[in-house]
Amino acid sequence: MKKLITGISKIAAIFAIAAIVVSCNKEQPKTAGTATGTTANNSEPVVYVNSDSLLTNYEYFKAVQVTFQEKSKKAQADLTAKGAAFQREVAAYQQNAGSLSADQRASTEERLARKQQELATYNQNAGNALSNEEAVENEKLYNKVSDFLKVHAKAKGYKIVLTYSKSNPAVLYADQSLDITKEVVAGLNAEYKKDKK
Repeated sequence: MKKLITGISKIAAIFAIAAIVVSCNKEQPKTAGTATGTTANNSEPVVYVNSDSLLTNYEYFKAVQVTFQEKSKKAQADLTAKGAAFQREVAAYQQNAGSLSADQRASTEERLARKQQELATYNQNAGNALSNEEAVENEKLYNKVSDFLKVHAKAKGYKIVLTYSKSNPAVLYADQSLDITKEVVAGLNAEYKKDKK
């Protein structure tokens, strides 16, 4: 469960990074000037987004991350409570085992083994449920970023939008004048605020 909890934000970040690579094939007329909140020139056909900054500043991603942390904490607390109850049963059995008959001990041990298996199954099911929900949210995140970038790139005349991340550097160097992260974050956050209303 702990691996799942710590992996949630890593998986979401990796998925979001993959979502940012978008290519637009239709040629658009280019306009002069600089993009809002950044130094990227609209005449540049290839630009990039810093996915680390995008994820740090995208309100939708932050909200999803908080939701998953709360759900993970709740699932962990529930599992801890069930595990503690099971440990109390085992301790009670061990304390009273000497006064039980062989049949009673065998029956109790069988029941405790079933409970232990049920607890392991519950843990696995809870982890799977979180993973499935995370996959749905990652798909939404992918679609939001991808859909926004398709429209944004077309409007700005960008032919390719690449991604940059320190943790997974697919782009080793890019001139900062090609960085459109601020305008993308501003646009995504504006859409998110509009969707929340």
